[in-house]
Amino acid sequence: MRLFVSEGAPGSLPVLAAAERAQGRAELLISTVGPEDCVVPFLTWPKVPVLQLDSGNYLFSTSAICRYFFLLSGWEQDDLTNQWLEWEATELQPALSAALYYLVVQGKKGEDVLGLVRRALTHIDQSLSRQSCSFLVGETESLADIVLWGALYPLLQDPAYLPEELGALHSWFQTLSSQEPCQRAAETVLKQQGILALRPYLQKQPQPSSLERRVVSNEPEEEELATLSEEDIATAVTAWEKGLGSLPPLRPKQIPVLPVAGERNVLITSALPYVNNVPHLGNIIGCVLSADVFARYSRLRQWNTLYLCGTDEYGTATETKAMEEGLTPQEICDKYHVIHANIYHWFNISFDIFGRTTTPQQTQITQDIFQRLWNRGFVLQDTVEQLRCERCARFLADRFVEGVCPFCGYEEARGDQCDKCGKLINATELKKPQCKVCRSCPVVKSSQHLFLDLPKLEDRLEEWLGKTLSGSDWTPNARFIIRSWLRDGLKPRCITRDLKWGTPVPLKGFEDKVFYVWFDATFGYLSITANYTDQWERWWKNPEQVNLYQFMAKDNVPFHGLVFPCSALGAEDNYTLVSHLIATEYLNYEDGKFSKSRGVGVFGDMAQDTGIPADIWRFYLLYIRPEGQDSAFSWTDLLLKNNSELLNNLGNFINRAGMFVSKFFGGYVPEMMLTSDDQRLLAHVTLELQHYHQLLEKVRIRDALRSILTISRHGNQYIQVNEPWKRIKGSEADRQRAGTVTGLAVNIAALLSIMLQPYMPTVSATIAAQLQLPPPACSILPTDFLCTLPAGHQIGTVSPLFQKLENDQIESLRQRFGGGQAKASPKPAVVETVTAAGSQQIQVLMDEVTKQGNIVRELKAQKADKNQVAAEVAKLLDLKKQLALAEGKPLETPKGKKKK
Repeated sequence: MRLFVSEGAPGSLPVLAAAERAQGRAELLISTVGPEDCVVPFLTWPKVPVLQLDSGNYLFSTSAICRYFFLLSGWEQDDLTNQWLEWEATELQPALSAALYYLVVQGKKGEDVLGLVRRALTHIDQSLSRQSCSFLVGETESLADIVLWGALYPLLQDPAYLPEELGALHSWFQTLSSQEPCQRAAETVLKQQGILALRPYLQKQPQPSSLERRVVSNEPEEEELATLSEEDIATAVTAWEKGLGSLPPLRPKQIPVLPVAGERNVLITSALPYVNNVPHLGNIIGCVLSADVFARYSRLRQWNTLYLCGTDEYGTATETKAMEEGLTPQEICDKYHVIHANIYHWFNISFDIFGRTTTPQQTQITQDIFQRLWNRGFVLQDTVEQLRCERCARFLADRFVEGVCPFCGYEEARGDQCDKCGKLINATELKKPQCKVCRSCPVVKSSQHLFLDLPKLEDRLEEWLGKTLSGSDWTPNARFIIRSWLRDGLKPRCITRDLKWGTPVPLKGFEDKVFYVWFDATFGYLSITANYTDQWERWWKNPEQVNLYQFMAKDNVPFHGLVFPCSALGAEDNYTLVSHLIATEYLNYEDGKFSKSRGVGVFGDMAQDTGIPADIWRFYLLYIRPEGQDSAFSWTDLLLKNNSELLNNLGNFINRAGMFVSKFFGGYVPEMMLTSDDQRLLAHVTLELQHYHQLLEKVRIRDALRSILTISRHGNQYIQVNEPWKRIKGSEADRQRAGTVTGLAVNIAALLSIMLQPYMPTVSATIAAQLQLPPPACSILPTDFLCTLPAGHQIGTVSPLFQKLENDQIESLRQRFGGGQAKASPKPAVVETVTAAGSQQIQVLMDEVTKQGNIVRELKAQKADKNQVAAEVAKLLDLKKQLALAEGKPLETPKGKKKK
């Protein structure tokens, strides 16, 4: 092998550091070439680093070369490393390239440089802090560490660009920089010249795209106005003058919504939430809220749109919850379905259908797909070694087993997947497994089960993905997850379980089993549609005319992007498959995770009790939507975004524009005589509106929200520069100018109203009512900035849209949702019980304990079903707990039985 590197080429740093991995395992010649030497014969431009393999092939991607060296050393690939490499390529490198260009070529310094990479550096620091490891993937140096270190070294070697507050990043960087392979790599590439050694190389590179367009940031910043041509301005003025007459006719609303030939038919789904869990803010932004924004946008574009979701109701989770609450599984589903529906209603989620999976249609559709797969030879039978909890007297579903991951050592891995390394796990592979219900150690027992033969379907899946991905808007993490599954090779997956609560298996010998929820839950989209209309097949067996968008968190990607497509392709019934798979990363809470049991974080049923309106929650969750990486909810940041972006920016502009019309012009929009500066503003607003459309069409929901705030800032600046409150008191020309500025500003406010509708529907409707927008302006989102409020239009009463959040209010909420409520709530209950519990109440409880004890003894004597016995025992224990509290006794920890 021969490795070509060049002095001053930043990509040479990580490959030289990684090259030492290959020493003694392969013969490697390292050659230093000039920056203009073409070493790859089929490339017409210089490219280093390059690795020429013994076979004559070339590797010229920095991460690919590093990966090759690591593989030679015996390193095994893992998903977490691959995720870091994809992040480095898509998120870090664009920002870093721009920062280095600013620093080395343009001579910029300080925040001009650091501001471009601060977000990326913070992400690395937070990741290192959260996992409490020395390196990115664990306790030992990995491929990800070397690639990211090599990318960052030219910049971070200068302490001015390594913020002191990022302690974990600082420690990680210093640890790697002190290693001999990294030191030698730095000496070879930088030649003791520091970052100036990169200048000849960077001067020959094209100006980074991040400098050519606005860098997307989490923080508001002064936007540089784009360069406009005379044609841009003329086109914007022409569109403005056409007004509402240029809008297409409003499409009539049909119920049920069905595909229409020749139109754009958009089918949108949110991942079905487990019925027995109350969704927290991360669940809400991960699927239903993100999908709602896109559904509302699609309707504003006059696309024929159907948006559906529902509760996923089958499986062990439901059975266990029913046992805990002393209800039947159906009663649990009925209870929590209403809770989910109420939460989403409060958040203003615009489902066309919110259904459920416990329906006859679900059984019929699932069994039909299974029979088609069975008849075509895509289902296998095999004996499965399963974990069974003897104490709970049941086989344990994968998600109700917890233990140590056999791959990465994570101590809270589930029985189907490790949340840390992302690998799929068979429950029997877990080390130190525990039943999550009773915490006892389960035993391994065998049972006959059915398997979906994924290897047999792999070629069909690959062919379908090849046709689908190239023209789709699958998110990068979704593409990566599916690629990693296929790279490792598909394996048969069990589709049945030894449960009672589920879709029955229609096969002789399997009458006592049900389908595993991950197999049939995705068919819930079809059955929910079938409950909505008996013409459901026009949506779900119509791939030629239907565009299917599916929204979810990244942990649901394998089931939607692989298992459901394989099932549908194997069934050979012309099913509509996902066109655009939109997956978010995870939303964390402050410095940790949401936990209902510990009282940490805001859950859907709690948000409405905070006094903060639903639209504010929607805005903030969408502002921090975890699109490219994990993000975190922060009370302090919520306060800042509400008070700065909503109150001082958006609300301030819309209120001022409306108030000027009311105060200075009697509530009627004044005449507008546009100057060349006004026409330029029209063009700038039009460009930002078109950027908004481009982003939302690509489902970049968070970034499109920034376009709304940018237009609002342009409007505030326009008012501030032109000062209509002063001009209205001046000459006739001044008063005319005040009228033009006010008329143009209130039209920008009208545009913002419709742009806001997908994000903040209640606020949007309030603005529309205050400005008395014509109906078409409330229902159709134009692609150009139109004059929707012509001179003479009368507006309504204008009032403030937002309220300031106060520090003490937010601090109180932080304390309430920081775990304190879970710890503090039992205390008052105990005090009240002890105080109020007289001898009569204690006697009642003693009688109930005796009565319940007799019920348990009779059931045991009759050798009744163990699940029934367990449910009655749980009631007995709860009564004993109440009695102990009433008597003022401390609660005892249950003791295990002694061995004889």
